[in-house]
Amino acid sequence: MDAVHPFETLHGNGDHDGVDVTSWVSVCPRGLWKVQQKLTRKGSRQTVYNSGDDASCSSSYCPRLGSLCRVRVRLKANMDKAESLVSEKRNEKLPVQPDQSVTEVTEATAFPRCQDSVLQVPLGDWTTLRLGEGQCDITEACVEGMRAREKCEILISPVGTAPDVSVPHPDEENLPLSATIELKSFTPGKESWEMSPGDKWQWVKSHKERGGVRFRSGDVWGAADSYSRALKLLITLHIHFRELEKKGQEQEAKELRDTNSGDKTKQLPSANEFKTIKSELYSNMSLCQLKLKQPERAKASAAKATQLELGGAKAWYRMGQACQMLNELEEAGQAFRKLLELQPESPAALKALKDIASKEKEINAQLGLRLSKMFS
Repeated sequence: MDAVHPFETLHGNGDHDGVDVTSWVSVCPRGLWKVQQKLTRKGSRQTVYNSGDDASCSSSYCPRLGSLCRVRVRLKANMDKAESLVSEKRNEKLPVQPDQSVTEVTEATAFPRCQDSVLQVPLGDWTTLRLGEGQCDITEACVEGMRAREKCEILISPVGTAPDVSVPHPDEENLPLSATIELKSFTPGKESWEMSPGDKWQWVKSHKERGGVRFRSGDVWGAADSYSRALKLLITLHIHFRELEKKGQEQEAKELRDTNSGDKTKQLPSANEFKTIKSELYSNMSLCQLKLKQPERAKASAAKATQLELGGAKAWYRMGQACQMLNELEEAGQAFRKLLELQPESPAALKALKDIASKEKEINAQLGLRLSKMFS
């Protein structure tokens, strides 16, 4: 769905000044939202804290995976009120409010994701986000392309007419929402290709754990986003485990798992464990897609899970559910019968097969009735 008031594409007047306008779709607890971002660049000023040899103050340097970013998000309506208040008291000597630099913190600001808000960060306050965690997909996507001390404007509007949008947050009554995002400073991060296999595996595990927490809290969109982030990182790890599986050498396995100087918290799993985790991620993704009424995607995810782990009972059950939603009764029956091979007394599989048989009987009766009318 197009935004009601899209940004116009503008061009800068100086050698270093310009306006970048981009748009994309972001995942929020309340569904998918279209984002339009206008970023005005002025000069090449850059501030990077805790920088090392590989994190020079280049004009093109932006936050990367793992960067701690000091950001502030403000709705346009709230900004107008604040500016009006400052204007009225411009002759008064107001006390300077202390602000914590990103160098003074070692972890992201802790705050829960809530179902009734699109912008997940506390509005109007400086907040520390760790890029890549997916706490607020909209803010992270904006910050990825920003430099320190830059500010961008965004317009956000819901994609389609999802029921989640029917009860808006008090700050979201007038759509599209208009807000600004400021990036004060950030610590260095890494691109995925720069990360060690152990670091990638740590991110995979944290995304998987975060996805489970979000799903249990009812944040299905957020859970799907976490599982998707984990699967994307697993793709970059595939070559390591493919070589390990091909060689089948225990010494190779030990060397690969001890990549990170003996740090046991970052040890890599065996090739079989890798396949199991990947299968579980696809199975969990399938469950999210079922909840989001996306049966075709749920079927595809479940199929990948069963290919990786033939004994994955949950994946076969979700495959059957997806096929039922698509009215592919024969394939659904095959999936549930496979589940019965794994769990012979499964009540869910027995009930599903009974429902399929009843549905097929109903379809055959309707077909017979139509044929009898054709030849009578």
